Amino acid sequence: MFTTALQAPHLTHTPDLPYDLFEAIQQLKKKLNAVILAHYYQDPDIQDIADFIGDSLELSRKAASTDADVIVFAGVHFMAETAKILNPDKLVLLPDLNAGCSLADTCPADEFAAFKAAHPNHLVISYINCSAAVKAMSDIICTSSNAVKIVRQIPENQPIIFGPDRNLGRHVIEQTGRDMVLWQGACIVHENFSEKKIVQLKIAHPEAEIIAHPECEPPVLRHADYIGSTAALLKYVQASASQAFIVATEPGIIHQMEKREPHKRFIPAPPTNSCACNECPYMRLNTLEKLYFAMKNRAPEISLPEDMQAAALKPIQRMLEMSAWRIADFRF
Repeated sequence: MFTTALQAPHLTHTPDLPYDLFEAIQQLKKKLNAVILAHYYQDPDIQDIADFIGDSLELSRKAASTDADVIVFAGVHFMAETAKILNPDKLVLLPDLNAGCSLADTCPADEFAAFKAAHPNHLVISYINCSAAVKAMSDIICTSSNAVKIVRQIPENQPIIFGPDRNLGRHVIEQTGRDMVLWQGACIVHENFSEKKIVQLKIAHPEAEIIAHPECEPPVLRHADYIGSTAALLKYVQASASQAFIVATEPGIIHQMEKREPHKRFIPAPPTNSCACNECPYMRLNTLEKLYFAMKNRAPEISLPEDMQAAALKPIQRMLEMSAWRIADFRF
């Protein structure tokens, strides 16, 4: 099991570091026949150099359909693992192997196996924010974009285990009316938003809509005008007539919101204390410099046991099939 071990970002200046990193990365991309995939929560520089930016579902689709020989994944460990599961014969690079996931870490594979054994005859639906080992024990993978859609396709008499995010699970229960057994995991970013401060922001900015990711705690979600995945939030602010939004998710997405709607105002929802806890510390471990060196050195590489890859691929494929997705629609 991969376990996050946060370290302070460390990059000493080296004469090997080119003056124009953007150009150097573009040259390496051509040399390697590489594609750069980046999550919306990455730093703006990484988002701007990426070939594709998306949420977990969109990135999974792109990883499944790429013709590149090398996948450089600017995200966190479980995302790069997913890319490797979908592309076992390709080189998958993650700029910083310490870029883990607090939510995935709340679901150790051995404990989840015992939890599953305690609930026989249950279908296991696992949120994609989990380790490859947990995926291998699952029947279907889902993302925040498609969780409701997938659960609605399961026969009503089929009991379900849903993990690892309890808040997304609660949201799915509310939307579908299904009674699911929830694993009690949570994301350190989304559970840290302050209901009190969000209400205060709304009072100060009554014209602003509150938009929130379903990983947020219920007290925050009950104030939201719209709840959706990262990609759904981005689409919503483009379609809405509102000119201001209080954004209750990792603030990296605001870079794309501002690029697409430069005349609208986006206010990051504040955490419970004065720290920058609404920023994912693991996502921020990746830097443009580390991305360059990963491509130059063809490392750090993601590798997984073959039996785990094969077992984890099946529930991911079921997710893509149940999401009514055609591979031809997502070619680079």
